Amino acid sequence: MKITFIGACHEVTGSCTYLNAAEKHILVDYGMEQGRNYFENMPLPVEESLIDYVFLTHAHVDHAGLLPYLYAKGFRGRIFSTEATFDLCRIMLRDCAHIQIQETEWKNRKAKRSDGQALFTPLFTMADADGVMKCFVPCHYNQKLPIADGVEIRFTDIGHLLGSSSIEAWLTEEGKTKKLVFSGDIGNFYQPLIKNPTYTDEADIVIMESTYGDRYHPKEKTDYVKALADLIQETFDKGGNLIIPSFAVGRTQEILYFIRKIKEQRLISGHDGFLVYVDSPLAVEATGIFHKNEHTCFDEEAIKLVKKGINPISFPGLRLSLTSEESKNINFEHEPKVIISASGMCEAGRIRHHLKHNLWRKECTVLFVGYQAIGTLGRSLYDGIGEVKLFGEVIKVNAKITKIKGLSGHADKDGLISWLNGFNMKPKQVFVIHGDEVVSDSFTECLNNEYGFNAYAPYSGTRYNLLEESFEYQAEPVPVSAKAKAAVNIFARLVAAGQRLLLVIKKSEGRANKDLAKFADQVNSLCDRWQV
Repeated sequence: MKITFIGACHEVTGSCTYLNAAEKHILVDYGMEQGRNYFENMPLPVEESLIDYVFLTHAHVDHAGLLPYLYAKGFRGRIFSTEATFDLCRIMLRDCAHIQIQETEWKNRKAKRSDGQALFTPLFTMADADGVMKCFVPCHYNQKLPIADGVEIRFTDIGHLLGSSSIEAWLTEEGKTKKLVFSGDIGNFYQPLIKNPTYTDEADIVIMESTYGDRYHPKEKTDYVKALADLIQETFDKGGNLIIPSFAVGRTQEILYFIRKIKEQRLISGHDGFLVYVDSPLAVEATGIFHKNEHTCFDEEAIKLVKKGINPISFPGLRLSLTSEESKNINFEHEPKVIISASGMCEAGRIRHHLKHNLWRKECTVLFVGYQAIGTLGRSLYDGIGEVKLFGEVIKVNAKITKIKGLSGHADKDGLISWLNGFNMKPKQVFVIHGDEVVSDSFTECLNNEYGFNAYAPYSGTRYNLLEESFEYQAEPVPVSAKAKAAVNIFARLVAAGQRLLLVIKKSEGRANKDLAKFADQVNSLCDRWQV
């Protein structure tokens, strides 16, 4: 019974953890990396086709985005998630495939203009995104589910996103049971629409995120409605547009919730009936999924509106932009307006077109409403870059760049520690992941020195024996720029290859004796060659 850390180790995105228990190969999340990649991730210890199950914490692409790639590589196991996560993945994974295809086409057009450059292929296709959805098993919250002999799980609402969860996993081998809890992304308290995070009572081993493990949200609860209204008023009075790069799923719906209140309370003067564009087909579909799951996922305040027949995220003046033509026309309308568009970190999608048309205008405002990973265009803008290159054109940054502080789907340092202190007894081991290098280390040190936990921040490739409660391998950091020098990483790859060989041998039981004898001779020959 072992756990191997693959992704989001001393990095914020690309979550992936591998479990080998009860003769099953299990992944918890399989997400894309976003922004700059600082460290090499170890490959999966087994072939994708050998993975039996994926336990998915939520639908954000840094946790779910590579599931179609897993399918393309031969995975045909089962993916367990909450019902709302399943609904969101139906649209989000297709969107990931669409972006993959678009980016590949763009790279290939560029390659064709340069003699001798090889053409690119997308990581996965739309068919892979559709195919992997057939592997999903939608589950209810708070139900203990028998997955296989020796494997049980339960999803708990963690208040980060519609359908988001922490996952309790009971693993049994050799008559011993270990309970693991994967935090997923822990939600911030008092978010609009969705419920507060639910704590868990017991765990032997905890694997937790640390995104905001070095910062605190404002102690005073921010009046987001007033803050947004003030910014709309200021921008409109100057004759500009308010551009909001927003995650299509979760944050966009929260912003709509605030604007509904702004319009209801008539907080904007002189611009009656102002228009709000949601320019993201994904966000439009996601909004419909929020409606579908409102009774299981919405908080008390939102449910009260629903019971009164009020749509919490709709209002007069809301325009939903679906086609490319509709998107292009937005910037040719001269009245001040709010434009909400994806992606939230400005790395892809229609938001880049809106930035091209509005960044150079000093009367406009770009409002960030979510986390901006290091290395993304959004982070560069927020940090004060003077000009950016969009679609081959250098654009001066004259617009006001700002952020509503405290508006976050992630728990801050206090929230993370409160969640961990929610266990009745201290877990025997806490693994800290999903935070950048400085944050992972500082948060781990804080847990150890100030709160008495046994905490460790693993690098990719670290392997821990759950039965023996000891490390089998503690990986060292392998910077992306230092592949050739990474001898320790190469050795870890060799160990992983050996584990894979052993799994292939075990799976060969029952084959023809002639084939087994030939296989044994090949293995022995390889051992003789390398034996010192």
